[in-house]
Amino acid sequence: MTEFDFLHDTAGGEPIRIPEIGLDLRIRLSARGNDGRLTVIETVYAAGSGLPLHRHPETEVHRITGGSFLFEVDGKRFDASTGDLVCIPGGAEHRFLNVTDSPASQLVLIMPGLDAAGFYTEFAGVMRGGTADPAVLATFEEYWGFELLGPPIRPD
Repeated sequence: MTEFDFLHDTAGGEPIRIPEIGLDLRIRLSARGNDGRLTVIETVYAAGSGLPLHRHPETEVHRITGGSFLFEVDGKRFDASTGDLVCIPGGAEHRFLNVTDSPASQLVLIMPGLDAAGFYTEFAGVMRGGTADPAVLATFEEYWGFELLGPPIRPD
C-alpha cells in the first residue's frame, strides 16, 4: 500500500519571479497530489542574492544543483556547493546567499508540503518595491506561519 499515487512532473510552466530577492522558482511537485506531504520547487537565485533570515514550521531539504551558497542555520554558517545537500529542520532560523558571480540553483523539498504557488505569489506581493509594509507582512506571516526575522546574510 502506498501513501500517495505515482507522481510525475514536466519542466513546463512559467516561473514565479521575486526580483526584490533575486529569485525565480518553478513548482515541480504540488502538495495537492500527495495529500500535503511534500512540495518540490526548483529555485534560481541571481548573483549575490538570497533569502533573508526567517523561519517556518516546514522542514526543507536543499540540493544545490548549480553554484555555491553561504548558509546560516540557527547561527551556524557554512558553505554549500553543487552536489551538496542541506537539511533544515522545521522551526530553525535560516538564510542563505548565492556567493557566485552568476545564477545559482537548488532543488528544494518542503515537508509537509504547502501551497507553494499561493505562498510565493503572495510573498512576491509582500516584497514588491523592496520593503514590506509592516501590516501586510504581519498578515502574511500569520496566515502562512512564516516569520521574517532579519536581513539577508552577508559574507564576513
